[in-house]
Amino acid sequence: MSTASVPLPNWITYGLIPLLNLLVAFFISGLVVWWIGENPLQALRLLIEGSLGRGDAIGFTLFYTTSFIFTGLSVAVAFHAGLFNIGSEGQAYLGGLGAALVALTLDRYVPWYVTMPFAVIGAAFFGAAWAFIPAWLQAKRGSHIVITTIMFNFIGAALMVYLLVNVLIVPGKMAPETRTFLPGGQLPKLDWLMALFGLKLGPAPFNVSFLIALIMAFLVWALIWRTKLGYEMRTLGISPSAAVYAGIPYARTVIIAMLISGGLAGMMALNPVMGASARLQVEFVGGAGFVGIAVSLMGRSHPLGIVLAAFLFGILYQGGADLSFEMPNITREMIVVIQGLVILFAGALEYMFRPAMVLLYQRFKRA
Repeated sequence: MSTASVPLPNWITYGLIPLLNLLVAFFISGLVVWWIGENPLQALRLLIEGSLGRGDAIGFTLFYTTSFIFTGLSVAVAFHAGLFNIGSEGQAYLGGLGAALVALTLDRYVPWYVTMPFAVIGAAFFGAAWAFIPAWLQAKRGSHIVITTIMFNFIGAALMVYLLVNVLIVPGKMAPETRTFLPGGQLPKLDWLMALFGLKLGPAPFNVSFLIALIMAFLVWALIWRTKLGYEMRTLGISPSAAVYAGIPYARTVIIAMLISGGLAGMMALNPVMGASARLQVEFVGGAGFVGIAVSLMGRSHPLGIVLAAFLFGILYQGGADLSFEMPNITREMIVVIQGLVILFAGALEYMFRPAMVLLYQRFKRA
């Protein structure tokens, strides 16, 4: 009997195996750091201190975490329906357009807490709309969702550059960006939340969108495991032919799953556009859509696992920036290598230790 089909307790599948993957990734990263002549333990200390050692460092870490929660959830929802959505990057771009249009329209007239619900809807709508065509092509024409969503990433990036350079740019200025939103279009920082733990947020752009991301994580959990639609999506993801035989409409389920996935990716834009820069800029997504793939894989497509994985990648992003500053030999490219190793072992090689875990678990049960 193949070990791949042997069930394991959740604490092994979702806890022990990801932890082993992570330890191996850090061990290999340590060898790389040692190979270039630096002390791996000191590098690890600097990385932890740079991401969790101060109030502002924690704020930056949670800022990155927020973006990765949105994109990780986006990938996970599609994955449960058997779809590999590579297009979260482009969908987040278009989501930023939706959020910015709402902010530019309402920020003169209403406070932020009135603007925010409309901005959430606008970002989700534009992100979902950008996912609709790949979803329709997959559902109706059999086009591969990976290829179409990749192409839509490029189209989305080009479209945003055109809009920012020719339509939304502030007249008389060279920078391809919108005007700065007034306070009515800005999401406030979560200083009060940090103050509860005796920390000062400082210049970190940690903002209200973090709470929206946590709410979305709960709603995705409820959708996937507590609704009929979630059951249909999971069935389709496990066996499309069985799902169709059971009467689950294939095209409808694929399109709805991709719309939800695109909407979640679009909401990622709330964090950088309305929470950090208070304007729409070129390349504000910064690769968060692609990181969301690794976050979803590492979190086993479960919202709780995605929140924890997003926090880990937030630590790597913020701590990595501090590490490259304190240790010049460890360049920004080296940090990308370390992040890549974590993605490799925690995502692509997620089942590497499973056969050994199955044998150990079976031996433990027989003892």
